[in-house]
Amino acid sequence: MTFRLSALALVLLLPLAARAGDWPGWRGPRGDGTSDETNVPLRWSKAENIAWKVPIPGTGHSSPVVWGDRIFLTTCLEKERQRVLLCLDRRTGKTLWQEVVLTAPLEAKHRLNSYASSTPATDGKHVWVSFLDATDPKAPKMVAACYDLEGKLVWRKSPGKFYSRHGFCSPPVLYRDMVILNGDQDAEAFVVALNKETGEERWRADRPNRTRSYCPPLIVEAGGKKQLVMTGSKCVASYDPDTGKQIWLIDGPTEQFVASMVYGDGLFFLTAGYPTYHLMAIRPDGTGNVTRTHVVWHETKGAGYVPSPIAHGKYFFVVKDEGVASCWEARTGKKQWMERLGRHHSASPVSAGDYLYFTDDDGMTHVLKAGPKFEVVSRNPLEEECYASPAISRGQMFIRTLHHLWCIGAEAK
Repeated sequence: MTFRLSALALVLLLPLAARAGDWPGWRGPRGDGTSDETNVPLRWSKAENIAWKVPIPGTGHSSPVVWGDRIFLTTCLEKERQRVLLCLDRRTGKTLWQEVVLTAPLEAKHRLNSYASSTPATDGKHVWVSFLDATDPKAPKMVAACYDLEGKLVWRKSPGKFYSRHGFCSPPVLYRDMVILNGDQDAEAFVVALNKETGEERWRADRPNRTRSYCPPLIVEAGGKKQLVMTGSKCVASYDPDTGKQIWLIDGPTEQFVASMVYGDGLFFLTAGYPTYHLMAIRPDGTGNVTRTHVVWHETKGAGYVPSPIAHGKYFFVVKDEGVASCWEARTGKKQWMERLGRHHSASPVSAGDYLYFTDDDGMTHVLKAGPKFEVVSRNPLEEECYASPAISRGQMFIRTLHHLWCIGAEAK
């Protein structure tokens, strides 16, 4: 199935060159939910401060990504068993094109997962997506695909088999000329880097604990070097993103992970997991097994499983799946506050300026001051279920609810 505007319209709508304000992948330009923008709306409702709202076919928990005047989003048309990539006009929400990436049986999954949970990634020239292909139930496989901005398939590859009783949600993460994917699973597990332009494998790192986890890697400069860090498969690990060589490792602290890590005030921070829950701050300058030497502090109360944390200044913030948010001093682990927000949270928080945005499963976004005192600025209802994390771009916020994509803020000019 293919839907396109005329060739002339596509030319007129081609994105501008890269500039500040793009939200190119999972958790934004730095992969940690933070935005440098200061003009993002603080208040809205389903009838106020909405630039547009459009229906999204099918279902999915993936987040929107934004580049220039285009929005990319994945979804699953369950009746047709189709996993689909959508391209929308960010000024109006109108669908420019949609392409079927994969047609395959619907895989087994957790009730809170979806068949389109992996957020796309784009560099303004191409867009990358990943799904699970369960055509052969005895050998399901991860599928990664690259499209150009007109919806033409550039390549499609399978980095390997993927077994998980809870489904799939590992988004592609871009680094230099590579796209990197997490293959933690209940079988031969891996982290793999593919060439962005061709899909050919560049490196592969073994994940020896063979346990399903769903964490996108975070790539930052820390401890004097580039590091790819991720929780998952009974450990916390750092790799050289250019080669896949492991730098350091921490055993545990639990079995399974979903949330991605963040970096702030000179420390890595994690929230996890299952069956036990943990908050942990880690120094980034280690090598080898640093379980006993580089954990700065470790707390078991207040940790979440699915929502990723967020850092701001000297503090880390986290929300539990059950809706209790908390603030922690980065260097000491001293709890600053712990308060209830929504009934249940799946989305990861984002920030803009000195404000934090926590969206709950009921579509309510709780806006808080990013500081050591609990200060609620506003509570903003959309009155529709929401499991996807927001995106921020050029003064607007994009929120994907169960059936719609919302553009919050002033209309784009």
